[in-house]
Amino acid sequence: MLSENQVEQTTLQLPADSKLLVSDFTFGVATAAFQIEGGASTRLKSIWDTFCEKPNTIRDQSNGLIACDHFHLWEQDIELIASLGVDAYRFSISWPRVMDKEGKLVQEGIDFYLKILTKLHSKNIKAFVTLYHWDLPQYIEDNGGWLNRQTAFLFRDYADKVSKALGDKVYSYATLNEPFCSAYLGYEIGIHAPGLKSAKYGKKAAHHLLLAHGLAMQVLAKNSPNSLNGIVLNFSPCHSLSDKPEDVNAAKLADQHFNQWYIRPIIEGQYPDLINSLDYAHQPDIVDGDMAIIASPIDYIGVNYYTREIYQSDLENGFQKVANKPLPLTDMGWEIYPQGLTELLLDLHLTYNLPPIFITENGAAMPDVIIDNEVNDQHRLDYYQTHLLAVDNAIKQGVDIRGYFAWSLMDNFEWAEGYVKRFGIVYVDYATSKRTIKASGKAYRDLLNSRLHRLPQAIA
Repeated sequence: MLSENQVEQTTLQLPADSKLLVSDFTFGVATAAFQIEGGASTRLKSIWDTFCEKPNTIRDQSNGLIACDHFHLWEQDIELIASLGVDAYRFSISWPRVMDKEGKLVQEGIDFYLKILTKLHSKNIKAFVTLYHWDLPQYIEDNGGWLNRQTAFLFRDYADKVSKALGDKVYSYATLNEPFCSAYLGYEIGIHAPGLKSAKYGKKAAHHLLLAHGLAMQVLAKNSPNSLNGIVLNFSPCHSLSDKPEDVNAAKLADQHFNQWYIRPIIEGQYPDLINSLDYAHQPDIVDGDMAIIASPIDYIGVNYYTREIYQSDLENGFQKVANKPLPLTDMGWEIYPQGLTELLLDLHLTYNLPPIFITENGAAMPDVIIDNEVNDQHRLDYYQTHLLAVDNAIKQGVDIRGYFAWSLMDNFEWAEGYVKRFGIVYVDYATSKRTIKASGKAYRDLLNSRLHRLPQAIA
């Protein structure tokens, strides 16, 4: 609700000297294959299909068999994307759609993505392709999934064949999206697919994911040397509940587990010091040469940011997340904390020798209601306004940020939340698949269309 002194803002406004308005800054929207595609009968089963079949895993007992039916509606969706005036579209390849159980390419699946890439090219929209956004083929999970070192090499083969098949139509590749979520949520606490739950699994799965990233970077450097190749990591700044030393140390420990564990090996070729204090059974299985592979050179790093986390000391685990979050909150119960994005970007910039950064996901779930074909998602619009200013602030303080992607293009299957939570700047009626641009989407479109200069539009 707006207070008496507030005026409803229907536009996104950046200062005249904003670094986001320069001609070479990239604005885009983002999606992921399992969340929007559907078309399940034309691909192999993934770990998320299996996870959805289990009782009490998905809040609304739904699945991704149809999702937003992008598999059939992709042409109109790209027209929609183009109407928003974006420079780039970030989407993922479904591993189960493009390879069979023998590791051979499925041409029908490849053709689906080639058509998308061709259409994007015709609209002068750069394609940012994520090779892995969590939908591991189930047959690979049946052999141990990310707990099996061999999966990293299967991923290298997948990256090799797909990048050759897609040729020069891809502007940028990301090897993995948020390996923290795959490892920790999927193998350690079990709230994401494949739903395993053991402290012994998390760091082992994470290591194999990072090894897969490094191996894939090597083949991308060979097959697609002219594209921007990197990885997408999610970060949440870790704050302490109080100034008590035990709470401060708890926040630092959480930061080592959830943030530094993933970026430090990629940039510096080593895990945080935390590794030396882990129980032996919880430590990753590192083979000589692994860390050098993981630290293969990257052209950029993708940063996904939604909120911060607050921690307090816990005698058993060393840290505990504070459950009661300061207001305001998104519909996910996440604190809206835009200054955390500036803080995060500056911390990364000062800590590591980083390549250029893209904000590859940023957005908010809100309790949207469609009335007379309109969605007045004022809270989401406000979220974007404050977070765009946070990015601008970081750039002005010296951080090399090259682009920003709104998450997400459209409402979709929100993993364990099913279809209950809506992140899109476009509203999706799941009964009819009708798309309706929300107020936030219109504001984003108007901001992008208001730019005095556009990026050079030719795509190699």
